[in-house]
Amino acid sequence: MNAIDKVLLAPYWAALKIRHAFYDKGLRKSIRAEVPTIAIGNVTVGGTGKTPHTELLLRLLTEQLGFRAASLAVLSRGYKRKSRGFQQVTVDGSAKDFGDEPLQIKRKFPNVTVAVDKNRMHGAALLCHPEKIGGDRRSRKCRNREMEPAELIVLDDALQYRRLSPDVSIMLIDWNRPVFRDHLLPIGELRDLPSRVKSADIVIVTKSPSFIEEAEKERWRKELGMREEQELYFTETAYCRMEPVWPEGEPRYLYSKRLVLFSGIADDRPLLQWLSGDYKVLSHLKYPDHHSFTRSDIRDICSAAQAYPTAVVATTEKDSQRIRDVKQVPETLRSRLFRAPIEMVFVGEGEQERFVASLKARLESAASKISASRQ
Repeated sequence: MNAIDKVLLAPYWAALKIRHAFYDKGLRKSIRAEVPTIAIGNVTVGGTGKTPHTELLLRLLTEQLGFRAASLAVLSRGYKRKSRGFQQVTVDGSAKDFGDEPLQIKRKFPNVTVAVDKNRMHGAALLCHPEKIGGDRRSRKCRNREMEPAELIVLDDALQYRRLSPDVSIMLIDWNRPVFRDHLLPIGELRDLPSRVKSADIVIVTKSPSFIEEAEKERWRKELGMREEQELYFTETAYCRMEPVWPEGEPRYLYSKRLVLFSGIADDRPLLQWLSGDYKVLSHLKYPDHHSFTRSDIRDICSAAQAYPTAVVATTEKDSQRIRDVKQVPETLRSRLFRAPIEMVFVGEGEQERFVASLKARLESAASKISASRQ
């Protein structure tokens, strides 16, 4: 980075440094929720895999740590939603009301409470006391739809929200965009200081290769400047069999060797590479991240599909949530449109077991502290 770039970034860097110092020194107050919380986030603008890692957490919490799905809650800001205040996400809702990522999580985990609220402290309080929903201006437009009081809250994209202090903090870093080689906006893609990595309990390097030498793992620890007590894991992206976006999706299209792709995510290169293994990608329509699809977009997608009548039309999970908001999508597209689900998988033998054991210990410690504080 040259001298001019350093001068340009200096005000932003100083503002972030001062803000975090105020919280670290107690000059600005951070509080904890009434139940254990796990915050998952990053310091990079988009594309590190927060949503699939939140889904991974929910699977581990329910399948291996014994939590009932109904006792869990996910709290998100609800990026680009049109609604305001606290909202409880419903499976039949829209991305415009809740944001595409919370809606995707709710549809995958219908028994888990998913809510959106820009004010995370307010949202966490309501998740712990759902009987109070509707009692203030921030939640008066939301009804309590048979919500149980949360026993654990997963805070999605909350590491920059310092007013609410999590019991377990998980930082995600893209293998292909390491923070130690990046710079703050607008020169680079960092929205927060790279030194914030040191504040996380657990660091997960996402989109990693399937095999990593131990020496390479140690290099990452050193480059990130991690403390000895911090834990480092690596995950890779696993693509699952494509599934229809609408119930009327016709499975026979999956057997075509030709494909039309459209996507509106931060980085669709891994998806394109995976699809290219089984299909010849004839057309690829790219849209901005979190793009709200319009009727004009649907016409463009239909035109591309009509040019190749035997091809399957594919998109991402997040895009499929938003395209369902568009009214009057032609039946010809609904029958051919499929999404490519993804899951995050730990790299290395025994790494998932190590992560689960660590998470269990940290959550038990948090629950004990919360119980002691109430006595």
